[in-house]
Amino acid sequence: MGAYRCALPARNATADSSPHSTIHSPHNTQGILPMPAISAENLTKNFDDFVAVDSISFAIDEGEIFGLLGPNGAGKTTTISMLSTMLKPTAGKATVNGCDILDQEDGVRKSIGIVFQDQSLDEELTAYENMDFHGRLYRIPGEQRKEKIGELLALVGLEDRRHDLVKTYSGGMRRRLEIARGLLHEPKVLFLDEPTLGLDPQTRNHLWEYIERLNREKGITIILTTHYMDEADRLCDRVAIIDHGTIIAMDTSQALKNQIGGDVVIVESPDPDAAADVLNAPWVANIERRDGSVVLSMQDAEHHIPEIVTDLHRHDIAITSLSVHNPTLEDVFLHFTGRSIREETASGMETMRMFHQRMRR
Repeated sequence: MGAYRCALPARNATADSSPHSTIHSPHNTQGILPMPAISAENLTKNFDDFVAVDSISFAIDEGEIFGLLGPNGAGKTTTISMLSTMLKPTAGKATVNGCDILDQEDGVRKSIGIVFQDQSLDEELTAYENMDFHGRLYRIPGEQRKEKIGELLALVGLEDRRHDLVKTYSGGMRRRLEIARGLLHEPKVLFLDEPTLGLDPQTRNHLWEYIERLNREKGITIILTTHYMDEADRLCDRVAIIDHGTIIAMDTSQALKNQIGGDVVIVESPDPDAAADVLNAPWVANIERRDGSVVLSMQDAEHHIPEIVTDLHRHDIAITSLSVHNPTLEDVFLHFTGRSIREETASGMETMRMFHQRMRR
């Protein structure tokens, strides 16, 4: 079943110059680009006057782990829902495993596995029974189904708990079981919607290891949504940062951090506005004001620390604290939006409530 692919033609490398359509595969040897695992062009979703996803475009290679990074309410889950044919787009187009999400829905569904943000397991069934039921829905033959269930439960470390009721499982065990179930029909693409939401740090780390392993061993293309910076940094080959339904930056994690301009210095002061004016020097690549702090981006930060302290002292501006760190994806989000993703995540909960109210109409 994993070999299923819709019959769409490969693209000529010179026919499409869109930066969003760049395919990073090394296998282009004759000017022909293979079809990406996922391709979206101007994908849009409106709910009445609310724009959940606003004309986003991207392409994802086969075997790539691609992250949609953004706060709650940014449009990540809506994007996943359109790509998996659960929601029809208002405008734009997309393909998954070569299948058009509007004209070839069955092909898309045969090609994908999906792990929802909310649990969808039957707690009154065992792990094996949940897997077996899923396999029957996909009409996987009995012996093959039995063999695959054993293999996948071993992959996610649940083989010894296969006959235990799911209601006895921890949150981390349930997420691992859902991933195993999503792989049973050998999908080419796996969608993970906030896969570690609500899990403790140790369980999150273990789940990351399973995701990396199945990508490495199975070669499955994975698209995951998350608002955890460390998760995107650890897992994703590339990241698209999405805010208010729009992709505001897309590249590898390191390339995005490089756009910040070197090290990040955070100066906390009782008078951040005055501190920002004093520190707006030629050697500062970027300067932001946030929550009583001044955030500076510069090369060779340690070399400039004495100068920062001296300049502020000369202008009688007190320093509450000063710290230096390498750029993070949090700094990238702040750089492009002027807000921290934590602020957006908190405010995004209200947006999500609005979204669900509209969905219930």
